[in-house]
Amino acid sequence: MTGNSIDGWTLTWNFSIFGDAISTYSTQFGRSFLYGGISTAVALVTMYPVAYWIAFHGGRFKSVLLFLLLLPFFVSFVIRILAWQFILADDGIILSALKDIGLVPADTHVLSTPFAVVAGLTYDALPFMLLPLYVALQRIDPAHVEAAADLYATGAARFRTVILPLSAPGIYAGIVLVAITNIGDYLSASILGGPSTTMIGNIIQTQYVNNADYPIASALALILMVTLMLAMAVYARVFGTRTLQEHIG
Repeated sequence: MTGNSIDGWTLTWNFSIFGDAISTYSTQFGRSFLYGGISTAVALVTMYPVAYWIAFHGGRFKSVLLFLLLLPFFVSFVIRILAWQFILADDGIILSALKDIGLVPADTHVLSTPFAVVAGLTYDALPFMLLPLYVALQRIDPAHVEAAADLYATGAARFRTVILPLSAPGIYAGIVLVAITNIGDYLSASILGGPSTTMIGNIIQTQYVNNADYPIASALALILMVTLMLAMAVYARVFGTRTLQEHIG
């Protein structure tokens, strides 16, 4: 769609807009995938041991443990991001304590840095990673693990040859859910980041809301959507859509 509110709008395709969008905002696209990839990896490394322990050692308290872990996420997403802004501020509880004991220089700043943005993205992605992992691990038949133990497999071997392969659908489901959420995120970069940490979601918002440049905003959104749909298609091709639905639900 091209035009403006004065001269009118025209529903025509202009493929040059897509090329201009990619070339102009390639840095923001790359940064979004980089931040999304890092936060996804951190969430996976953090939540896999948690999901593993709950699934195999939680006993009758599994539901309670899951509820307690997910309880903070009943709070609004915006409020959680603002809480991180308070925590990571120069006079926040973390930096103040580190500066007081001399572990970091007095002029250290965390807000408006990639670390702050990735931290916010990672924290808000934790439940989307935890639940698919837990479902996948919970469905592993203990008899498979016991059979490996009967064959004198070590704990590391049992994990590598039995548990990890059987939990792979949950791993990939969590990666897809977290990556899709984080790559298109704009609020974390807006509140915790600065001009040097702008993501593609921020550009889309600015072009649509502030500049009223609907063609470029639509092109950017379509490029992002197609890219993420390709990731979903790869997952569906490898594991099937039923597997994704099971690990989400």
